[in-house]
Amino acid sequence: MTLAPLAGASAALRVQFFVAGMLFATWGVHVPTVKAHYGIGEQALALAMLAGGVGALAALMWAGRIVGRWGPRAVAAVTSVLSCASIASVIATPHYGALIAAMLVFGSCGSLFDVALNAEASEIERLAARPLMSGFHGMFSLGGMVGAGLGSLAHQWQMAAQVQLLLATGACAAAALLACRAMLPVPEGPAGEPHPLSLPRGPLLLLGVLASMGLMAEGAMYDWSVLFLKQERASDAGTAALAYASFSAAMAAGRFGGDWVRARLAPRRLMRLSGWLAAAGMTLSLLVPSPLAGLVGFALVGLGLSNVVPVLFSAASQVPGVPPAHGIAAVSSVGYLGMMAGPPLIGLIAERFSLTAGLVVVVVFAAFMALSAKRAMRA
Repeated sequence: MTLAPLAGASAALRVQFFVAGMLFATWGVHVPTVKAHYGIGEQALALAMLAGGVGALAALMWAGRIVGRWGPRAVAAVTSVLSCASIASVIATPHYGALIAAMLVFGSCGSLFDVALNAEASEIERLAARPLMSGFHGMFSLGGMVGAGLGSLAHQWQMAAQVQLLLATGACAAAALLACRAMLPVPEGPAGEPHPLSLPRGPLLLLGVLASMGLMAEGAMYDWSVLFLKQERASDAGTAALAYASFSAAMAAGRFGGDWVRARLAPRRLMRLSGWLAAAGMTLSLLVPSPLAGLVGFALVGLGLSNVVPVLFSAASQVPGVPPAHGIAAVSSVGYLGMMAGPPLIGLIAERFSLTAGLVVVVVFAAFMALSAKRAMRA
């Protein structure tokens, strides 16, 4: 392939990852808004998050076949628009059931969007013959940082929450559709399986276990960091929104430098260091009762987790005899099992004790990931 189409596809894919990150940030910034809008507690909020996880897992059972059949470009076009529509509707009605439905759609479409982007990224990385995955994921984190920063400004300007959601998701949908035009058509893999994806075994299972640990911790930051600063540290809405921004900014920095780091550190060592850094950052946020300490701690968590998912997805796309989309979907399915379990577990602990106690789970997840890295990455 000539350099021009490959460069154009790389640029388009970076836009898509940016859009995906901005969508997650838009949801994360408005978690306190959703909680107040429906007048619900942490447990009911966690159930809504669980609905998103259920939708994601259900979609991942078919993601390999869907992306293999229609290609990343078509799947990204449809799922990006539906993801935007679902986030735009999270506070559109006073009915809690509508929130559950919106989260189901967001979870299912968001996971398909994710697999499509990573399948495209693995193909571009293969054609370019050099590490690129961390840089692509860096755009996801940059999108999260920008989305959270804009959300903080919108709160300070006292913009209505529904207006914020419509503006952010409308811009994301337009950018995603434009970027789809330059994406590469990834060749279809071998004939698809007649049944949906089953739980992976062997190397894919080990990679999936590590992915679940990283995504549990990462998902906790998306879903609970803003509420933590607002509720546990008595921050105003604008300052609380910076919790997600600090996490995403550090994650973006780590990912943009991640391809350089991956060329110099063995995967198991990188995983071990990542886990301990994330555990240390979360411990700082929980033990020091200051909004500033919380922001610094969340940044350390973001830096620690920055290269976990890119490394694992890149490895999953290269398992011999497994098409890239199927490998990524297999690892994602185990990862999303962890992401599903994380928010409701934290919500239940927060309902019984406090959100601070609930987020201790992140420390445990990160430490377990560090301790398991040597054995899991050996395969």
